[in-house]
Amino acid sequence: MPKNKPHKGLLKRVRITKSGKIKMHRAFGRHLRSHKSGQLMRSYRKATFAHPSDVGRLSALLGLKTRLIKKAKPAAEAAEASEDKPAKK
Repeated sequence: MPKNKPHKGLLKRVRITKSGKIKMHRAFGRHLRSHKSGQLMRSYRKATFAHPSDVGRLSALLGLKTRLIKKAKPAAEAAEASEDKPAKK
């Protein structure tokens, strides 16, 4: 039975954090930069994490188990949710 092998091209482009998230760089920041604003170019420099909809596909290519990133609720929604639940005594 053959072994599963990771996608070598993807391994060179991403890093897996200790907590299991997939860290990568944004696209469009390497060339054709003259018409792009400085603010946009600075945002391209920052590393980002893989979107939750892509994590399953990327982890299958890598042959690893990774963790989904759950987005935090806005403060207003979190406050409303805590008001709805009765306090435990």
